[in-house]
Parts: sequence; structure tokens; C-alpha cells
Amino acid sequence: MKIKLFAALALATPLFFISTVNAGNSQELQKLSSTGECTGCNLSGVNLSGAHLIGADLRGANLQGANLSGANLEGADFTNANLKGANLTEALVTNVNFKKANLNRVNFTRAQIVDSNVYGASMDNMNITDAEIYHTGIGIGGEDGAQIPDWD
Repeated sequence: MKIKLFAALALATPLFFISTVNAGNSQELQKLSSTGECTGCNLSGVNLSGAHLIGADLRGANLQGANLSGANLEGADFTNANLKGANLTEALVTNVNFKKANLNRVNFTRAQIVDSNVYGASMDNMNITDAEIYHTGIGIGGEDGAQIPDWD
């Protein structure tokens, strides 16, 4: 009986997850989940909290307002992606490419950001409260992608 219950829950869990996504981006979310790639996809507002997006290719994707809290983004590529207002609280952000991405108002509270590329990214009003940031340049003011040198 316990095995049948576990199997039923395992099959139903993705349905609960997908039900939180609007119909317009559920196909794109399925593509991401099955291939690990979704370039140019519209994933705005999706709930990807706790997701394992290791090595995911999300170049040019729209993740505005997405919930990526607690997600593992190791090696993911967000080049030219829009993450404006996304929640990356407690996310693992290692070797992530944010080149020319929109990181305005992203919440990186308690995130671990290591060896990530933020060259040319827009980073206005980011929340980095209690974040651990190593070997990653953080832009200061303006939109020119100015970098703080890595003093390690």
C-alpha cells in the first residue's frame, strides 16, 4: 500500500508544480525540464524554487519575477536573460554566466555566488543581504557594467 501511495504521489507531484505555471509557459517549462535548455523562453513568474538547473541553457530567457529560491544553478547560462525582480534567495550560483543579463531588483539574500560572470549585466537595486560572494565582480552604479576588482 505504501509503495502505491508513493508512486501516486511521485506521478502527481509534477502536475501540482505545473499547475502553478500559467498555460502560456507550461510547454517551455516542460522543455526546460526534459532537455535542460530553453533559450529565449518566456518563464516569467514561474516557480522553480529548489530546482536543479545545473548546466541549464537559459540564454535570452525571460525569467522576470521567477522564484528560484534555493535552486542549484551551477554552470547555468543566463546570457542576455531577463531576471528582473527574480527571487534567488539561498540559491547556489556557482560558475553561472549572467553576461549582459538584467539582474535589476534580483533578491540574492543568503545566496552563494561563486566564480560567476556578470560582465555587462544590469544590477540596479539587487539585494545581496548575507550573500556569500567570491570571485565575482559586482557592478556599481550606472549601466556601463563597471566592475569591482576581485581583491582575493
